[in-house]
Amino acid sequence: MLRLSKLADYATVILVRLGQRGELATATTLAQETGVPEPTVAKILKGLAAGKLVVSYRGARGGYRLAETLADISVARVIRSVDGPIAVTACCDGRECGHGDTCGLSGQWDMVNQAICQALESITLADMAAPGPCKKMATCSADKEQTRPEEIVVSG
Repeated sequence: MLRLSKLADYATVILVRLGQRGELATATTLAQETGVPEPTVAKILKGLAAGKLVVSYRGARGGYRLAETLADISVARVIRSVDGPIAVTACCDGRECGHGDTCGLSGQWDMVNQAICQALESITLADMAAPGPCKKMATCSADKEQTRPEEIVVSG
């Protein structure tokens, strides 16, 4: 199972909340409004500032604001900012793993990784903030066992 890290999940929640506010917010305020512990919010905001997704302002009236609109920030950018490169296996994107000589799939996970990255790039934080389910993605289910990866179309 693929699972998003807690920090990437929290970062998405924090960025969406920050975008909805439309004004400067402190880590304390964001922690209260999102339910994410304040030390975690502060850590995430520091990383998001380093990734140029938020801008920080110092001083008594300081805080954080989005560097771009929610519509200009993809979920993939958030994940990369918090967790680093997106890779479903150790051998994606030309990297080597300890089993490359024996597994026979070295480099074959790249097509899966690319499909996931394209899907995450196509979904913005504005999509995430919109009420109701995101309609950009085809759903995966046991009923669609015949669907091949090249048949899944992601529109942006």
